Amino acid sequence: MSATTTPPLDVAALRRRFPALSRNVNGRPAAFLDGPGGSQTPDVVIDAMTAYLRGSNANLGGAFVTSAESDALYDRARQAGADFTGSRPEEIAFGANMTTLNFQLAHAVARTLKEGDEIIVTQLDHDGNVSPWLRVADDHGLTVHTVPIRPGDVTLDVEALESLLSDRTKVVAFTLASNAVGSKPDARRIADAAHGVGALAWADGVHYAPHGRIDRAGLGLDVVVCSPYKFFGPHLGMAAIRHDLAERWPADRVRPADETPAAHRFETGTMSHEALAGFVAAVDYLAELGDGATRSERLDGAFARIRAYEEALSVQALRRLTSTAGVTVYGITDPDRVAERSPTFAFNVDGVGAREVAAELGRDGVFVWDGNYYALNVMLALGLEDRGGAVRAGFLHYTTPDEVDRLCDLVAQIAGRG
Repeated sequence: MSATTTPPLDVAALRRRFPALSRNVNGRPAAFLDGPGGSQTPDVVIDAMTAYLRGSNANLGGAFVTSAESDALYDRARQAGADFTGSRPEEIAFGANMTTLNFQLAHAVARTLKEGDEIIVTQLDHDGNVSPWLRVADDHGLTVHTVPIRPGDVTLDVEALESLLSDRTKVVAFTLASNAVGSKPDARRIADAAHGVGALAWADGVHYAPHGRIDRAGLGLDVVVCSPYKFFGPHLGMAAIRHDLAERWPADRVRPADETPAAHRFETGTMSHEALAGFVAAVDYLAELGDGATRSERLDGAFARIRAYEEALSVQALRRLTSTAGVTVYGITDPDRVAERSPTFAFNVDGVGAREVAAELGRDGVFVWDGNYYALNVMLALGLEDRGGAVRAGFLHYTTPDEVDRLCDLVAQIAGRG
């Protein structure tokens, strides 16, 4: 069934699969609008993790049944990662989290560069795709250029990025969607521009992953990193690395593991097997929301449905928040441009600090974030870092229109007093 004829999400039914969504705070149902910081998990993820620990917990490579089951789990996890990112199983590496993996991979790439080579980062990114490049630049005598954002709508200035490219550029590190304001750059255009000068296209897919279909190969990305705990799985990091690159980059390994192939070479030590079990269950849960013969096809359909639902929530929120006196929304605010952003909203209330707004919402059971959310460059560019940053509310496919209205009602009340 095509995306255009697929029925909409049954949000009431899928919410029943998330135990945390039944929680109450001070007599009010909790509204989990902190999704950009981490999503809740469905029952199948919880069950998969506990089932592994109850019956299959063992290390890899042993001559007994639970070890063989753990080996098989790794194979399933790599296939799930490949299906989720548009990659191949041998291109998938797991780690503690995205930031740890990205530091490790940045150090590996830097060993192949020479003094004077250049790296491009952006003001739109989470610092997990900025600080690793600043660190390796210090270590190896590299130059880092930073692409600015357009302050008006907080989108990436792609023309400025293209003007920074040269034959010295070796890595272009950028985000698929801002974890602060939701802006989504044109990934294909950036990847093509990077490849035009022989540079790597290196994408942070953490914030984008619960909202849109990642296709590493289709977008021309050489590396994409993401975090399953942002798309309904456990705390874990994952990278999809183009096969030929993963095979030749130097990796820090213990000697018995020196012959490990491709991206798996970047997995040091024993992984969290129970987290891998939860990750597979999370990908399968998402695939259930779509139709098709293969898991990849079902994920295509699922994300088409998720995108349509979340865009409707975004229109609802933008119309209300931007029309509330005393509220400033950062980023794309035109409801006709919701396709260019994720359902993530950074805002401030005149006369009321971001932390104070978040705390008041929290007492009413509405969970939002405040501060810089590690999007340091965004907050510096907007002049908000020294003022406590901004409030951030983010919607996921289990967010309801009533929860959006509840957020907007409470913000309007705070703004009225402020």
